[in-house]
Amino acid sequence: MFGVVPKVLWSRGQDVDGENRILLATRTLIAQHLPTGRIVLVDTGTGSKWSDDDAARYGIESRAEAIDEALSKVGADAGSVTDVIVTHLHFDHCGGMSEWSSGAGGKTRLRFGNAQHWIHRQHYDHAHAPTLRDRASFLRVDFAALDGNDLVRFLEGDEPACDIPGLGFELSHGHTPYQLIPVFDVGDGRELIFVGDMAPTGAHILPAWVMAYDLYPLRTVEERLRLHQRCGERDTMIAFPHDLQCGIVRLDVSGKKPTVGEVLLP
Repeated sequence: MFGVVPKVLWSRGQDVDGENRILLATRTLIAQHLPTGRIVLVDTGTGSKWSDDDAARYGIESRAEAIDEALSKVGADAGSVTDVIVTHLHFDHCGGMSEWSSGAGGKTRLRFGNAQHWIHRQHYDHAHAPTLRDRASFLRVDFAALDGNDLVRFLEGDEPACDIPGLGFELSHGHTPYQLIPVFDVGDGRELIFVGDMAPTGAHILPAWVMAYDLYPLRTVEERLRLHQRCGERDTMIAFPHDLQCGIVRLDVSGKKPTVGEVLLP
């Protein structure tokens, strides 16, 4: 998770188990557009289609009901979801998008069957023909239900358009090609950015603390520097996908190094 950064540095802020693994969350962002009733999910975690052996390898503790419980708190359910934003197709971000149709090991279906599923076409193509370096991060069983499905909305180009009110898309290429970065206009000049694996946790806002998983680490560094500048110029909130302690924060970029400033949602 920290690439070439020495363990003596990154372990100061991380709990490490006997297999050198750190604890991570797999967060889903739920957003409502009250005037239209649209309910948006950004990413869906690892899902529950795991054998005991595969789950043990990563230390995955899956709770299939977690998203349903969160939706119920806003008076919704899986059938109420109108839009699913797929930032990228790594298993820890899209596994909960699908479920077994009848029994484990068979066909899958989309779990949010009334929702449009937004993904960039070029990332979708990359996931079907990954490199030797990143192919282990793509599990076809997680996104096979997208193939040929009318619920898929493919985004195109470097400035993809979006018809969801209050939501726009930007792109990140450092971690994986054409990762979708949703930007929510939350009113009064404020914005909320789900940064995806451009910066998976608060520790990763340091520009050079890039993951070994990143295909193009120097691009990640450039993208984080632009994010820091943006946070210094606007009232920008950041939503992390994997931080165990904080979900939504404001960054403090006033010092020599950026830090997590105000925690708005643990």
